[in-house]
Amino acid sequence: MPEIRNYTLNFGPQHPSAHGVLRLVLELDGEVIVRADPHIGLLHRATEKLAESKPFNQSIGYMDRLDYVSMMCNEHAYVMAIEKLLGISPPIRAQYIRVLFDEITRILNHLMWLGTHALDIGAMSVFLYAFREREDLMDCYEAVSGTRMHATYYRPGGVYRDLPDAMPKYKPSKWRNDKKVQELNQSRQGSLLDFIADFAQRFDTCVDEYETLLTDNRIWKQRTVDIGVISPERALQLGCTGAMLRGSGIAWDLRKKQSYEVYDQLDFDIPIGKNGDCYDRYLVRMAEMRQSNRLIKQCVAWLSNNPGEVLLDDHKIVPPSREQMKDDMESLIHHFKLFTEGYSVPQGQVYTAVEAPKGEFGIYLVSDGSNKPYRLKIRAPGFAHLSAMDEMTKGHMIADVAAIIGTMDIVFGEVDR
Repeated sequence: MPEIRNYTLNFGPQHPSAHGVLRLVLELDGEVIVRADPHIGLLHRATEKLAESKPFNQSIGYMDRLDYVSMMCNEHAYVMAIEKLLGISPPIRAQYIRVLFDEITRILNHLMWLGTHALDIGAMSVFLYAFREREDLMDCYEAVSGTRMHATYYRPGGVYRDLPDAMPKYKPSKWRNDKKVQELNQSRQGSLLDFIADFAQRFDTCVDEYETLLTDNRIWKQRTVDIGVISPERALQLGCTGAMLRGSGIAWDLRKKQSYEVYDQLDFDIPIGKNGDCYDRYLVRMAEMRQSNRLIKQCVAWLSNNPGEVLLDDHKIVPPSREQMKDDMESLIHHFKLFTEGYSVPQGQVYTAVEAPKGEFGIYLVSDGSNKPYRLKIRAPGFAHLSAMDEMTKGHMIADVAAIIGTMDIVFGEVDR
């Protein structure tokens, strides 16, 4: 009789849905998974330790690089932690701008997730559709911060600057003739707020297009229905948050349950699933994009009618303007001290969390009264989700592993910080 035994397979680290740094050791019985062991450590960048060696305000840009698909949400948690220790609160207009960009970031994240998740499972066109809308939102990032990804736009005390009055425009080139450029620039004639309002107006139709391609597609349903099921009780025990928890039917959303900034003044719903499988998590995220769009419309309406300050006027924390710095000696000293030494934060410890697109993104910050964090601990949602990998894949086929990694929306920057 031939001897039948389980064998071990290295899944990755080159696998596209884990961005090239997840090594998953699968123990297989034929093609059925008996055990899955995620190995992390291929990316480790020591973000927490690096942040402990530099002044508070110099680590904001590090936060963008953790989950590099939901950049501003990460900054938000870190900046809120510093504000809590300093006992300051940003102006109301800055809070609306933060909420606006948190929701833009959520849509950016979910579009990236949708395109790559569908690609992993074998649906190619959705990727191209999703990236068409991502391009517009990336332009919004660039308009406010000068960069398309790692914005460093949120600051303790508010945001770096107010929303610009003009949008960058396309120019004719050998790829685009005058007629095409005019079409592309049609929504760019006014301010950034006008551009975002125009985007929000047509985005629901775009989500309808994605749903037409996937929601009732029988191949999509065969690949996601009843795959990677988590019961509500297990989802809680495993530390799942975000769509991973809501897909199992638990309506937990920090924006509602532990409201921060101005979320309690805005109107939106928490979409939840029923079965806790990959398909339900897909439906939850699609509904979340619609809710984010609803929030964006409310923020645009408020910001259009309420001008005001977007940064506190305290030069011990916030740098003076370039103009002041060049004319006034005291401002120059403030500027120099801020960018060399930073500011000292009162002794204490604080935990702040935001509802990031992937789940609860938390910052635990300990200050010993100096100008650097004594300890920084990041609570990344992806880390908890990855630890559920073994339980979610058991009994499934190898092909389902790609679907399960996709539904978790893993980004390794935050998992292996």
